[in-house]
Formats: sequence, structure tokens, C-alpha cells
Amino acid sequence: MTKYIQAIVGILIVCVLLFFVRNELNASSNSKSADVLTIYNWGEYMDPELVDRFEEETGIRVIYETFDSNEAMMTKIEQGGTSYDLAMPSEYAIEKMKENNLLIPIDSSKLPNLQHIDPYFLDLPFDPGNEYSIPYFWGTVGVAFNPTLLEGQTFESWEDLWDPALKDEIILVDGAREVIGMGLNSLGYSLNSTNPAEIDEAREKLTTLSPNIKAILGDEIVETMRRGEASIALVWSGQAADIMWVNEDIDYVVPKEGSNLWFDNMVIPSTAANVEGAHKFINFMLDPEVAAQNADYVGYSTPNKDALPIMDPEVTEDTRFYPTEEMRERLEVYKNLGPEMLGKYNEAFLKFKIDAQ
Repeated sequence: MTKYIQAIVGILIVCVLLFFVRNELNASSNSKSADVLTIYNWGEYMDPELVDRFEEETGIRVIYETFDSNEAMMTKIEQGGTSYDLAMPSEYAIEKMKENNLLIPIDSSKLPNLQHIDPYFLDLPFDPGNEYSIPYFWGTVGVAFNPTLLEGQTFESWEDLWDPALKDEIILVDGAREVIGMGLNSLGYSLNSTNPAEIDEAREKLTTLSPNIKAILGDEIVETMRRGEASIALVWSGQAADIMWVNEDIDYVVPKEGSNLWFDNMVIPSTAANVEGAHKFINFMLDPEVAAQNADYVGYSTPNKDALPIMDPEVTEDTRFYPTEEMRERLEVYKNLGPEMLGKYNEAFLKFKIDAQ
């Protein structure tokens, strides 16, 4: 009996010790999570100096990783291998992430700097009430071109790209929604078309553009245009700004038929281990001075209305990058078309790339 009691006591002692060890490990883990913030963002989409400043001001160490597409970002977060605390997806990706329960609601009471965001960029259809996302950058898709290499030719219409004189001159950004969207817009269709016949027609029309296509590129498009190795490119407005910063010969235009108006927002993924730190970082980025510095560095348009007076008026008054509300009326925001329809866009884009080789 004595041995039995001793065994029971021994087991109890082990259980108590395991309890304290577990608590210590949990406390250590929580402390570590509170001291680290893992951010997942597009490449070259944040001023590194601001990351350093946030670390100095808060004592939170930032781990910064980048992605090159919304799809790659969503896949990585869904897999759950890394506890990302903050990400910057585009509008249609935010819709999809909400549907798949990949986001944590934002506590706006922890964001006093939210007051600096222009109301135009709040309460948009992809996230009513900004329950899950906070505006980061916005812009357009259009045509960057070098008039000095084109004898003064401009691109007021998408149709101008089909000019036979532009053989082997055009670079396209490597994006299905952007390229197929260009084809749809050139035909007068919505870039959110869910009509398979319209998507096929857009692909067929794009195939006739093949003789004019020099390459389909990712981030390399910026350096290629800067060096004058191509005269025309389908790009996002921020890429155009980067190109023009180095090569003043470059111009940028959104064709009259319409194009994409996009928004990238800050979200807290369901994988977050430091939700409190994520809110601190979002509020930090909403500070007008911080937002102005970030916009100057990145080259994209800021939704922060109180950052604009701090910035160079030559930039903020340039309607190529800060189009008026009237100009925005002919632009469309990408919608989440669902996996089946998105697959049709990707399939059409792949066929087009094969035909364009």
C-alpha cells in the first residue's frame, strides 16, 4: 500500500512539474510573439527606414517577407506554415480571404490614425465597413511609353497598341487579370466579365497583338523601360512612376476605354501570432508623415488625405497618378470572380502566352 501511495504522489509531482513547465513555455512563447511582427508584402512596397523606425519606437522586431502575386500570398497563408501577422493583398484577394476565413477582424478603436484616410477609400464593396482591411496604396493599370523612341506617338486608346509600326516594341506585365483585362477593355467589355465567349474573344484579339510583343515580364519591366530597351509597357501606375523617376522621357496614360482601379489594403491573417503588434503597425503606417515618406519611396498613390499636403505637389497634383474622381468613373475595380472563372482567365492568359512566343 505504501508503494502505491508513493507512486500516486510521484505521479502528482510529475503532473505539477509539467503544469509549471507548460505555463513557462506558453509565457515564453507569448512574450516572443509580442516582441516579433511578421509582415508579408509585395516586393519593394515599403520604405525600409520606416520598418527600422517602428522597431526603434516599439521594441518590436519585424520579420519582413515578400510575395509576387495575390495568389502566391493566399496559398502561403492558407498553408499556415508561417504565422504572418500582417499582409497587403489587393481588393479581390481580400474578398476571397474573407470567404475562406483567412482574416481576423480589425479593431478600429486601436487605430486613432484611421481619421487621416480619405473617406473615398473606405467602406468599399470588397470590405464594407472596413471590417477586415485598412487602405494602404491605390493606383491604376495603364501604358508607360517613351515618346522619344516612338516619334511622338501617344496611347489614348488601347487600339493604338495594335499599330503594325510597333512590331517587337511592347512589354506586358505578367498578370492574367491585367492582360486579359486589357483585351476585354479594348473590345468594350468589362474587365470583370464572366462571359466565357467574351474572354475567348479577348484572348483571340490579344493573339493578333503578338507581333508587337517584345516580352512578358515581372518586376524586370521597370529596369527594361528605364534603360530604353523597350518603348512601351503595360504596367501598374507605381511601376510607371518608378520608371519615370529615372528616365524623364517616359510618359504614362490610362486609355480612354477604361482600365483597372486597384486598392491594396493592410489585413491581419488568421495565422497572426501578434495581433496587438499588427494593430500598432497599421496605426503607425496611417500616420500622415509616415504615409507621405512611404509614398515618396514606393511611388504609388496614398489614400492618406493628410499626407498629401506634406508631399511634393508636382506628384500629388499629377492626374496620371492621382486621377480625379471624374476620371475614376471610367475605371473598374477587380472583383473576386470565384475559382472557376479565375481559372478561365488564367487558362486564357496561358494560351495567349504560348501563342505569343
